[in-house]
Amino acid sequence: MLSTRLHPAPQTWLAAGSWLILVLVALYTRPLWPIDETRYAAVAWEMWLRGDFLVPYLNGEPYSHKPPLMFWLFQAGWWAFGVSDGWPRLVPSLFALANLLLTARLARLLWPRHETVARHVPLILLGCLLWTFFTTVTLFDMLLTCFTLLGLLGVVHAWRYGGKRGWLLLGAAIGLGMLTKGPVILLHTLPVALLAPWWTVDKPARSWKSWYAGLLLAILLGIGITLAWAIPAALAGGKAYGHAIFWGQTANRLVESFAHRRQWWWYMPLLPGLLFPWFVWPPLWRGLQRLWRESRCGAANPGVRFCLAWMAPAFIMLSAISGKQVQYLLPALPAFALLVSYAVFSGATELRGKDGLLPGLGMLITGLVLVGLPYLAAHYPEPEWAAQIAPLAGIIIALAGILLILIPGKDAGRSTIMLSLASTLLMVMLHWGVLRVAAPAYDVKAIGRYLHALQSAGTPIVHAGKYFGQYQFLGRLEQPLQVIEHSGIESWIKLHPQGKVITYSDDWRPPGNGKPEYTQRYRGSTVTVWAYDAILSDKE
Repeated sequence: MLSTRLHPAPQTWLAAGSWLILVLVALYTRPLWPIDETRYAAVAWEMWLRGDFLVPYLNGEPYSHKPPLMFWLFQAGWWAFGVSDGWPRLVPSLFALANLLLTARLARLLWPRHETVARHVPLILLGCLLWTFFTTVTLFDMLLTCFTLLGLLGVVHAWRYGGKRGWLLLGAAIGLGMLTKGPVILLHTLPVALLAPWWTVDKPARSWKSWYAGLLLAILLGIGITLAWAIPAALAGGKAYGHAIFWGQTANRLVESFAHRRQWWWYMPLLPGLLFPWFVWPPLWRGLQRLWRESRCGAANPGVRFCLAWMAPAFIMLSAISGKQVQYLLPALPAFALLVSYAVFSGATELRGKDGLLPGLGMLITGLVLVGLPYLAAHYPEPEWAAQIAPLAGIIIALAGILLILIPGKDAGRSTIMLSLASTLLMVMLHWGVLRVAAPAYDVKAIGRYLHALQSAGTPIVHAGKYFGQYQFLGRLEQPLQVIEHSGIESWIKLHPQGKVITYSDDWRPPGNGKPEYTQRYRGSTVTVWAYDAILSDKE
């Protein structure tokens, strides 16, 4: 049953240890980065200041782009531990850890006779370069992945044992997924349930009629959970906000998504890197060949088909949708990890002496590139922080690649551990060697505090150009920033001679030779704060 006991294996503890190292290094080496991470923290901060836990706000306006669940979790941590920068960064990372355990649980339900599959799948999932990187990034996708896994655990439970428990779990997961990132949760869960006659091979515990009735119940439950927030929020947020959350987050996005702003094949050339090192690991492909031969002989495997019914429709639909980001693939990544683990550990997969060659070469090349970047920076000055990259980080990555090439794993289990640890090492070194030195160009805490001091003194402040809320949380600003076009700067400063204007060096400078009151590096340019005299210095 779904309550099957989970005995943490040594591999699980090793994956948890790798996760902990990744999180600690990320917390140490970089702050919340603009634009996405600072924006989501800002929304939660403004809800916190308002005491309004129903309607998200950003810079004084209702924020309809995302539902509120992650913002609620931020505020829950602030309520329990006090307001801090670290908690919003920990929330997605804690969900990433839970996802490792849930994937192992799913493996035990799919293949109860293959314990080694469940034991190694957390290491395989954590070892995927895509997963390793986004483990420490403050986005919604790790939460969405968690609710996808919970929903699919419900589907497997309904298949194996019947009853309503599985469907109730799926319904709760759909509702929480919708409160996390909208209807996209359906893209990752419904195809698996709808394709059950194909992947189950035989009938479920009850008839297909009751199966689809249970699925309908789950969908209605999920919609009900969502509406319990959405209806009061629409009434409180106003007509425009209600239209946005009911229409803009569903039908509009689906209709507009097929404009193909990015080509349908955009994900495909990225897959070898996103799924590194497993994508270039020969034992995986030999294992997949074995599974293919078995299927050709009529040995249909429900677990393998389940993973395909999960992974393939999601990838196809995400490819068809024009708005593409690599993190959108995260909820389907556990399916890939399950397939890798089963292909390698369900049979006598042959290991050869050169199996570590391609993963090792990938590490070696990455390390050598990092070693060479500071020297190339002398000829290519942008970004300026590239000259400060620590060559030692590249040397360590390159040495790890050489070890993968020269020291083949004695068995599939040891090779899996080596490759997963190599991925963790790669990401740790990228944080320490690259992201740490890039952090000052992305850390807006200093200017946030400067703006906080101005607000506390009652100084009018205006932001020229589009504002993403990047200063609100890290500066603990308690008032929104007024936003104007660049063409209106002079008119505004004449009306507010004691005011300050925020601009960026790439977008605007005053016509004279005035000096800004504040400057700071910001994402490849400079953020500046101007006073009256500097803006109108050539006018008087």
